[in-house]
Amino acid sequence: MPPDVGDSVVRPLHADPHESHAARRFSGRRVWALMLRHWFVMRGSIPRLLELAYWPIMQVITWGFITQFLASESSLIAQAGGIFIAAVLLWDVMFRGNLGLSLSFMEEMWARNLGHLFVSPLRPLELLAALMAMSIIRTLIGVLPATGLAWLFYAYNIYDMGLPLLAFFVNMLAMGWVIGLLVSALVLRVGLGAESLPWILIFVFWPISGIYYPMDVLPVWMQVIGYSFPPAHVFEGMRQVLFEGTVHWGHLAAAVALNGLYLTLAGAFFLHVFRVARVKGLLLNIGE
Repeated sequence: MPPDVGDSVVRPLHADPHESHAARRFSGRRVWALMLRHWFVMRGSIPRLLELAYWPIMQVITWGFITQFLASESSLIAQAGGIFIAAVLLWDVMFRGNLGLSLSFMEEMWARNLGHLFVSPLRPLELLAALMAMSIIRTLIGVLPATGLAWLFYAYNIYDMGLPLLAFFVNMLAMGWVIGLLVSALVLRVGLGAESLPWILIFVFWPISGIYYPMDVLPVWMQVIGYSFPPAHVFEGMRQVLFEGTVHWGHLAAAVALNGLYLTLAGAFFLHVFRVARVKGLLLNIGE
């Protein structure tokens, strides 16, 4: 066999070091490709889109009428119209942030697609980036129509809070990601028997976050636990903005610091569980 023919046969068997290095780098194109996959799945299902907006809208309608009733009975509530509506919308940001990440991850597991994804050059961090981006899209699809209905039905504009609202939104979304990462890691570790965790785990925070009442009504030990997590600081900060028109920078800084800590720990935990699952071959064995 002539040398040039032999070379042409052998060369494809060896990986190009430049291509190998490129595959190891974080790639926005791979993140975008995975986002498109989830977007097409979601866009092609009317029930999925309706589900995203259904509960935020129903909660806004329900709490809107409760707020109207209380405003006629209580001068305190009348001072800050829409406080319950704002609380429900911010809680739903955290709720949707969690579901947007964890359900997108579980869709890959239900479809037995994780093994196929990681035969490609996709990196775990790129998967997380795509899931977080999709959770933002899912959250906005759910929450934005509800804010419009709050304005239409009750003449309440949550955007009057201004820039503090953006800070509250980001912090609640980040806490939703923390829960979503923990849930995804646990489902990856123990299997789809744990798929109900996204709905269960988030409601652990319901009574200790001061969503509809000030934190000081709680027993001291519950306040200590509540203030160990960002939502309590967000809702206390929200009430100060609505009642006094000022930003409590201490609560905001605490929420940012706690989110940074928990997001780092949850991300590290997910990546550790993912590495273990890949070594044990679990990526190919989990599905419906």
